[in-house]
Amino acid sequence: MNAKPNPEKSITGRFRALLSLVRLPRFRPLPAVVSSLTFVLICLTSLGSVKGGGDFWNFEIGQVADRDVLAEDDVSYVDEEATKLRVEAQERLVPAVFRFSPAVEGDAIAAWKDFAGFTGALFGEGVSAEAFKLRIQAEYPVDFPNHVLDAYYADPDRETYGENGVAVLGNILGRGIFSLPREGLEWYNPDVVELLTESNSRNEWERISYRNIVTRENIAAAVEAESANFSSRSAFNRIAADLLYPFIRENVFFSPADTLRRAAEARTQVEPVVKGIEKGKRIIKKGFVITEENMRELRALGLNNPPGDPRDAISVILLLFLIFTILAHLSGEPVLGRTLSDQEIYLLSALGALYFIGTALLKNMAILEYLPLSVVLPSALLVMLPAILVAPRLALLFAIALPLGAYVSGFFDSWAFLFALVSGAVASCSLEGAQKRMDLVKAGLLIAGANSAVMFAILLARHAGPGVYPSLIFWAAFNGLASGMLVLGVLPPLEHLLNAATAFRLAELSDLNSPILRRLFTAAPGTYTHSIMVANLAEAACQDIGANSLLARVGAYYHDIGKMDNPDYFVENQTVYNKHDGIAPRLSATVIRSHVKLGVEKGRALGLPQAVTDIISEHHGNSVITWFYNKALKQEGAKSGAKTGVNVEDFSYPGTPPRSRESAVVMLADVSEAASRTLEKPNASKLEKFIQELFSAKVEHGQLAQSELTFRDLETIKKAFVRVLAGYYHSRIEYPKLDKDVLSREHGAVLREQPVPREQPSAGGESQG
Repeated sequence: MNAKPNPEKSITGRFRALLSLVRLPRFRPLPAVVSSLTFVLICLTSLGSVKGGGDFWNFEIGQVADRDVLAEDDVSYVDEEATKLRVEAQERLVPAVFRFSPAVEGDAIAAWKDFAGFTGALFGEGVSAEAFKLRIQAEYPVDFPNHVLDAYYADPDRETYGENGVAVLGNILGRGIFSLPREGLEWYNPDVVELLTESNSRNEWERISYRNIVTRENIAAAVEAESANFSSRSAFNRIAADLLYPFIRENVFFSPADTLRRAAEARTQVEPVVKGIEKGKRIIKKGFVITEENMRELRALGLNNPPGDPRDAISVILLLFLIFTILAHLSGEPVLGRTLSDQEIYLLSALGALYFIGTALLKNMAILEYLPLSVVLPSALLVMLPAILVAPRLALLFAIALPLGAYVSGFFDSWAFLFALVSGAVASCSLEGAQKRMDLVKAGLLIAGANSAVMFAILLARHAGPGVYPSLIFWAAFNGLASGMLVLGVLPPLEHLLNAATAFRLAELSDLNSPILRRLFTAAPGTYTHSIMVANLAEAACQDIGANSLLARVGAYYHDIGKMDNPDYFVENQTVYNKHDGIAPRLSATVIRSHVKLGVEKGRALGLPQAVTDIISEHHGNSVITWFYNKALKQEGAKSGAKTGVNVEDFSYPGTPPRSRESAVVMLADVSEAASRTLEKPNASKLEKFIQELFSAKVEHGQLAQSELTFRDLETIKKAFVRVLAGYYHSRIEYPKLDKDVLSREHGAVLREQPVPREQPSAGGESQG
């Protein structure tokens, strides 16, 4: 009997198991369509820059022209062939560079001194002429001619040879003995070489004619010329060349790297050969043979471009698709930590489309010479908006992807790409820590400075004339300033359109004098005080764990605004009478639960950012209102383990557990602040133990499972809460009452008979608070 095949072991089963491990993003049709249409629009815009054109592409050299071709405009163009010849000629005029090696001179003179010292020792021993030659050949196995050694031995002035040899070697090696390579010099200047000497950390250059350089081949003449200065009575003049030759070494060597660098410098200094075509000039004459010069002029006019090669269009589309895919992947949850909303995808798509449409429209625009096209575009603006409205990481991706896409599409040259890249990168980093709208102006100034610097570098690299620097640097700086100012005008409507929790909008919402918070203070003063304390706790904890402290503070301010409609049903607003004493627990729970829903509705009516509204809806999660639940159980006589008609869902909050760290911190701050009020004489140790129990309960009931908080974060949050609450509940001394006689002597008057309140410090007691 055959066994049934195991699907998990089959190919299909393994493939399904593999797919189950892949976490695919949730497909959203409309954003996907918008982003796809944006990509198609960008591709169509880009194809316009790579397609071929011209009605005369089929003209060929040597062909008889079948029609006339006239120049429709004045055109200046660079004659590539003539420029190439000029560059080659300039390169041939570059002299070969040789480097001087000072160490060789010292070694050669030291070797000669050793030889002179050795011969002096032999003379001191009184050896014979034959023994003198044999001892030298044994110690220095080099080919010293016999007549040289005989003359050296017989010369009565032989004790001066050592000093004379040092002088000759120093002079000759000081000028340099060149080592000429067998090949390679034929590509450079045939008349002169260039000697590079390093002296005191400074390079000295000297041009020397080939006729004046010294090599090992002509060293004898140089030695004879130097030794001619010594006494004619000494034999040193006659034998110096043969005697010193074994100690002479080449100390000037050919440097290919320095020579190539000189050639590169010469190439950059060559002015291109520019020719002009006047409007109306007859480029091609009908019936005449088309020459190479005619074809160069046709290409200069753009009339000989062949039809677009489909490979060019395909390569552009593939590169754009690769950039688009990488950007889409890096914009997802693995990198940003969250999924982009539909509105954010629409914004990014619109910004990308506008950027490419703008580059396409401005590509053929007549602008100043040396001015990169990207200076006309506010690249920094399109980067700062995602940095503020979406995420700073995404802004940096945009700063790279947009210029790169424009460069691949052919809209940007390398200089425009470099300018846009630097401007966008600085813009993405300039808003770090910004919380006031005035910081946008400061960011604009920073971008203007970076733009000016990169423009200055571009002009230097392009060897622009000094007259163009002021105007182009001005426009580069204006680009950065204009971007910062435009963000100021564009940001507010986009903030409300996207309902984004930007730092600037959160700073405005944190104003305690806002109407809604003033109303909360009037209608529910206890809730208002509680919210302020929760905000202080949440802000301190978020600062310690690296979360968004401003968002946590604003969320804490507004988390209980749903209590304004029924403030007397909440204990912090009750003074004498508790309204829950006269109603059923289920109704009490319904009233308590409703403040979350009412708070969300009020938040949406006020136009609060979604992140703040999420904190309002999540600050209780789906936890159980235990006090009223237990009260309902007692009223119905339920016992432990027995079935009861009390439904726990009726006593649970309708929200979801916190999905962000800030929302979770507000939840913990809310419960910690409220519960800590029940402690008698709270101190740091009591607070720490009590808060730990509260945290453990939240973890046990799964309220923090989706918040991305770690146990290390919880420990840090607990310490922050204890620090703040211990400072809030610090102990005070009991101020003593003063005798009226003492007070009257102090103030010169008799006080009226009334008790001094204990809460109000008497004179001299303020310093003890």
